[in-house]
Amino acid sequence: MLGRKDRSQLELFITGSLRELVPDDHVLARVDRVLDLSWLHEEVADLYCIDNGRPGIDPEAAVRLMLAGFLLGIVHDRRLMREAQVNLAIRWFTGYALHETLPDHSTLTRIRQRWGAQRFRRIFERSVQACVAARIAKGEIVHVDASLIRADVSWESLASRHVEAVDEANGERVQASKASRSTGKFKKVCTTDPDATMATNGRNRRLEPAYKQHAVVDDLRGVVLDVEVTTGEVNEGQVIVERLDATMALTGTAIAIATADAGYAYGKVFGALERRGIDAVIPAKAEPIRSKVPLRRFRYDARHDILKCPRGRVLRPTRRIEHGRFFYSRAADCAGCDIASLCLSKGRANKAVVVSDEHPALLRARRRREKWSEEDRRLYQRHRWRSEGFHGEAKAWHGLARAVRRGLANMKIQAYLTAVAINLKRLAAAILALLRLWSRHILQNRAILAGFGGQQGIAPVSR
Repeated sequence: MLGRKDRSQLELFITGSLRELVPDDHVLARVDRVLDLSWLHEEVADLYCIDNGRPGIDPEAAVRLMLAGFLLGIVHDRRLMREAQVNLAIRWFTGYALHETLPDHSTLTRIRQRWGAQRFRRIFERSVQACVAARIAKGEIVHVDASLIRADVSWESLASRHVEAVDEANGERVQASKASRSTGKFKKVCTTDPDATMATNGRNRRLEPAYKQHAVVDDLRGVVLDVEVTTGEVNEGQVIVERLDATMALTGTAIAIATADAGYAYGKVFGALERRGIDAVIPAKAEPIRSKVPLRRFRYDARHDILKCPRGRVLRPTRRIEHGRFFYSRAADCAGCDIASLCLSKGRANKAVVVSDEHPALLRARRRREKWSEEDRRLYQRHRWRSEGFHGEAKAWHGLARAVRRGLANMKIQAYLTAVAINLKRLAAAILALLRLWSRHILQNRAILAGFGGQQGIAPVSR
């Protein structure tokens, strides 16, 4: 018989909760089991007036709205509120009944402006602490990586820096030889989002206005232990030590091993990790050979703070630069040297070598790289799909491939909420696996008891 469905749907009463209409395996239903925002009211209470003004939106409902968008990949406020109008799962997750009016999308913007990035970082830290308490993150072995995030600007908003005109107006002259593209004087700036700077992740790719996200990921389940956002041109090596210190302070656990790619292979990084007792699984880069007598042929004596050339002549430290010092030899020592024609630059009478402050740590890291164990190689492979996998997941599924709003503070909030969404997914999956294991254990015990009762002639107890 051919069926026909009445589409008028003129129900007068609907008994029950919206939860009954949301599948148990829905991502919002799974996350709701592990999400606790009961502390949030006290956290933001000082930002609201107690006895004046209109009643504001519930802080927990606001955060749940934002998290629902990031969990479902709907990161724009307008689209999120349009979807929440018809999505039963979002209404149930945020606590809005079918007849209730949802807040305007601009309300979420004002909440972000009022709370600031630090309040959202506190939400992220709470998610990390929940994962540590559930023992799905330890903080002993971590993976560090950074990724560029395209700024929310158009190419038409970029303008070239007029460095030469400004310098001339200030009474300075710029030498044409130094005004090359490699100096950064011709880099473009963004007029609509000045916080975004020009950067690229490959030499064969053009510069784009971007931010850079730095993340520390736990080895056990891929929980994000720390995340921070800077402008796109900030080098990774300037941030890693600070982020590892913040991770240890948050988890309360000392990091034993930290992995990172070759972009972090600097002497200052290796030295800082050595002082903290952290074993660095980072592939140290080979020394770039720009001279016929490269730096690796010079021996550094840390005890006496001197440098010895291949012929045993002593070079002593003199002038400091930002991350190291110049070591100079005596002109008399180089005068009769048999390799002076190869070693000295044209027009110089003595040798000048720049040695970084943590040069001994860099040398130790290079020697360690040549003796990596199977465990070191395994950890570095895990770095590829733990840390880089997090960035890929955040960009592909949670809208982090491009900034949603402009400004560094807004970009930080987006990164924090994305990390919270991913951590809650990890925590919900771990709890669900534990419940399934517990249910299987109960069923096995019941089967054993039933078999025991049947063998002894005793009827099993029914519930």
